[in-house]
Amino acid sequence: MAQYYEGVGRRKSATARVRIVNGSGSFVINEKALEDYFPTEKNNKTVTEPLDVLDTNRADYDISVLVRGGGVIGQADSVRLGLARAILKMDPEMRSALSRGGFLSRDAREKERKKPGLKGARKAPTYTKR
Repeated sequence: MAQYYEGVGRRKSATARVRIVNGSGSFVINEKALEDYFPTEKNNKTVTEPLDVLDTNRADYDISVLVRGGGVIGQADSVRLGLARAILKMDPEMRSALSRGGFLSRDAREKERKKPGLKGARKAPTYTKR
């Protein structure tokens, strides 16, 4: 089997496992093409941002992704982080360029839990005097 480089990305409750292999330029997410899995241009751009940092042609690599949990935007962000980490394992000299773009930092914001006696995480029921 060919040598591959793997990176794991997380965002909210989404987790993505990204593998990069030398190949023909296919980008597969959960056994679907990138354009089929993320049909919007914004999410497509988010996912492929770390590839723009690479000096070489994107068509030289096959990228396969397994992503689970979360929503569409959380999944797109988790794939971006996983892809950046896989690129870093493939070529450690890309660290400065990836860091400058902000691709190596995990967005740690999570949904805050609901507290007892409140309507949500922070919203309190309306106060009535009488």
